[in-house]
Amino acid sequence: MRGFSARATVEAALAWIDAHARRLGPETAALDALHGRVLAADLHAAIDVPPFDRSAMDGYALRGAETDGAGEYNPLSFAIAGQALPGRPFEGTVAPGCAVRIMTGAPLPAGADAVVPAEYATERDGRVEVTAPLAPGRHVGRRAEDVAAGALLLAAGRRLRAQDVGLIASVGLDRAAVVRRPAVRIVVTGDELAVPGTAKGLHQIYDANSSMLHGLVCRDGGLSAPMLRVADRAESIREAIVAPGVDVVLVSGGSSVGSEDHAPGILAQAGELAVHGVAMRPSSPAGFGRVGGTLVFLLPGNPVSCLCAYDFFAGRALRILGGRAPAWPHAVRRAVLTRKIASQVGRVDYCRVRLGDDGAEPLALSGASILSSTTRADGFVIVPGDSEGQAAGTAVDVYLYEP
Repeated sequence: MRGFSARATVEAALAWIDAHARRLGPETAALDALHGRVLAADLHAAIDVPPFDRSAMDGYALRGAETDGAGEYNPLSFAIAGQALPGRPFEGTVAPGCAVRIMTGAPLPAGADAVVPAEYATERDGRVEVTAPLAPGRHVGRRAEDVAAGALLLAAGRRLRAQDVGLIASVGLDRAAVVRRPAVRIVVTGDELAVPGTAKGLHQIYDANSSMLHGLVCRDGGLSAPMLRVADRAESIREAIVAPGVDVVLVSGGSSVGSEDHAPGILAQAGELAVHGVAMRPSSPAGFGRVGGTLVFLLPGNPVSCLCAYDFFAGRALRILGGRAPAWPHAVRRAVLTRKIASQVGRVDYCRVRLGDDGAEPLALSGASILSSTTRADGFVIVPGDSEGQAAGTAVDVYLYEP
């Protein structure tokens, strides 16, 4: 066993990730699989939306100028020439002195230029009396008022929301080019680990990291490949790391400098161990590098350290590969610390906090294996490396665990 001779700064570690994680190429996804995906190219509209002038109200289509002077005490009467329904337009032309019964979304008949809402009209004996004047164009949705043919619909790099997918559908497209999602292999090492749902030995613990990492990978847009649980054997770990077919490998456990910590040496031999040991708490034994074009992240086995190292490094890489913004995906709330957070210059601290009426209360300043501290916490605070800590009463950014 040996200690770390030196630890990389968080800034240097992030710089390596930003230099080596590159956005993946495009693929085509069907309409019902677009939500949450990232557009790979600008999307332009091929048609106008709507493709025709249409009624914005239930009422009567007529010539707006002919309603001049209409009022409660001076109703104007028009002959009803027919009706227009969505998908079933009035085929003729609205003549002077006539109106067409029309429903919302129906094409505006030729000759008409306005729609009288039903509440200002009374129909009887084949005629309609109008009690309010309206200008030409009133209550009419014009052709292309939503989207004009040829216009930029959505720009490349946009992460698609539900309404974005609806807009794509509105111009008749049933698919779009999106950035390929990074394929991720989760490798969990440790003879002491038992599979949840099975009986465990007296000195075993249940594997929590694989389920946690799966959720984090999904959060950041990755595709989780079948998870591998391997024993603390160098050859088994090597096979799991170097096997092809994925863009990212996450190795949980065996990342430090103990006699059973095989992963760093394997990564150094098989490819490049760019970083091993980071000046941060927790997660100082984290490391990463690459084998060919595959990025490999060595995450500590302690659950909080695993979560922290993933969020700082692996999650950032996945977001870049998938075309998302590299920054933290957490919402941020400004709060005042109720107690101080002690740190030391040269080390970044990840501190879990709970929000209350008085501000942000630090929950645990140590204990990388206490996963329940992250479920009791509302979020976390980052203490930068140039600080000796944060005093009580200091306003800080709290990164919220809740989406």
